[in-house]
Amino acid sequence: MPPASRVASDESKPLRGLALLGTPALNKGTAFTEAERAELGLEGLLPPSVEPIERQQERVLQQLGQKSTNLGRYVYLLQLLDFNERLFYRVLMSDPARLLPILYSPTVGEACQKFGHIFRRPRGMYITIKQKGRIGEVLRNWPRPDVRFICVSTGGRILGLGDLGANGMAIAIGKLQLYTACAGVPPQCLLPMLLDCGTDNRELLGDPLYLGIRQPRPSTEELDAFVDEYIAAVQEVFPRCCIHFEDWKGSDALRLLAKYSDKALCYNDDIQGTGSVVVAGLMNALRITGGQMRDQRVLFLGAGSAAIGVANMIVSAMEMEGLGREAARERIHMFDVNGLLEPSRTDLLEEQKPFAHAHAPARDFLAALQSLKPTVLIGLSTKGGAFRQRVIETMSALNERPIIFALSNPTDHAECTAEEAYRWSRGKAVFAAGVQFAPVHLGGETFVPSQANNLYIFPAISLAVYVTQANRITNEMFIEAARATANQVSDKQREQGMLFPPLSNVLLTEITTAAQVAGFIFEKGLARVRRAKGDTLEWIKGQLYDPNY
Repeated sequence: MPPASRVASDESKPLRGLALLGTPALNKGTAFTEAERAELGLEGLLPPSVEPIERQQERVLQQLGQKSTNLGRYVYLLQLLDFNERLFYRVLMSDPARLLPILYSPTVGEACQKFGHIFRRPRGMYITIKQKGRIGEVLRNWPRPDVRFICVSTGGRILGLGDLGANGMAIAIGKLQLYTACAGVPPQCLLPMLLDCGTDNRELLGDPLYLGIRQPRPSTEELDAFVDEYIAAVQEVFPRCCIHFEDWKGSDALRLLAKYSDKALCYNDDIQGTGSVVVAGLMNALRITGGQMRDQRVLFLGAGSAAIGVANMIVSAMEMEGLGREAARERIHMFDVNGLLEPSRTDLLEEQKPFAHAHAPARDFLAALQSLKPTVLIGLSTKGGAFRQRVIETMSALNERPIIFALSNPTDHAECTAEEAYRWSRGKAVFAAGVQFAPVHLGGETFVPSQANNLYIFPAISLAVYVTQANRITNEMFIEAARATANQVSDKQREQGMLFPPLSNVLLTEITTAAQVAGFIFEKGLARVRRAKGDTLEWIKGQLYDPNY
């Protein structure tokens, strides 16, 4: 962290007065001492009281408590970031279980829908398809040359909300804030980005406050040419940068990850991060139910990019238990809006075909469930309430302890609630959701439902990549992250139904996971720095962002 009186890009010119107070990364507000105020031209510009950061934090939390909605709290937190970056992260890291759902999911879904209406100031960069041919020139407008991570979205498929175009910038901003809040990655090396290719959302195109370009999305060929130039420009302008693809339209997400995973330092959190956190949840679910990953029969409701990513990650986990790839794929079935994936269907994407197994065509999900007899049911359909009572009861009849993951979000898109899963299964279900549900009291027992939240994975992956300067990201790294995350849940927590560590201690959880992933990166020869002597965990702790003055 540079001294509070200097700009990182020009150490010879100390900032003073209002310019210093207007620089969020350097501003300490009322925490500037009397001596600093005299030296830096701040006298008269601040209230006379000198406060420690703890008192500033107390004021922020009090003001947050006075807001009547989570969207209001979200806007307030971003306004705080506009003035004081370290206080913003200090507050977030003080109570992550309470505050992360305000800053990110589920509140961020509403923030995306209303992005143009709650907009205060630009964050990150907006690259439009109209700038094709000079993307590198535009990227050089960013003032920091050592960008290590870009989270880039086209807004093509935001959560379960569909095409939100330029409003998807809220997702890119939020994801990178979690890098810092959950894993201590320094914020100065992070760059949120919106790759604006237009939108097919007619409501947004007709909204006078919409901030994106007003044109329909391009053809696949036009998009791919645009992305080709973009990837090359990022690698030239920011040579140590990892590209985090976020919330692209499903077919685009799958195609582009396959295209670039061996050519650039990149990953897709919707595909690989979701797959990793689900595998972590399954590892702990199987510690409750007994059995191995390789023996499970998995049925998905939903067959989009997230489902394909999860399925492929489960296949990798089964392979690591000695099962062949084709045999692993045969244990996974998918059902989408057009029915069961099977070979007679002519509408399947190439990425879906490995999970289209011989079976009679089926358009009724319950009938398919009864026929396939899965041990694991995973919902990634964005269809709220799709796991109705008959579905849960059938899973419970087929399995002593049915594993049921209702992963769609936001909340009203969840395939079932925790209370429904436990009540309809008579407390037998091993349950996780894509959103956080409250504990459920049933038959004298208290069940603590888990949230299969990607934030357990992608910040840890990013921290491991940051400290090792890895040159590639592989699926095996995500399996390693899943294993490390699962191992941090105690027997007592699993007895309550918990499949993931508590968010209250998320920083230590992520650092621990990052240490294991970093070790894997070194062992596989993917690092661009030498492995430090001594304990990897302590080495990583020495490189974390410190939100204190």
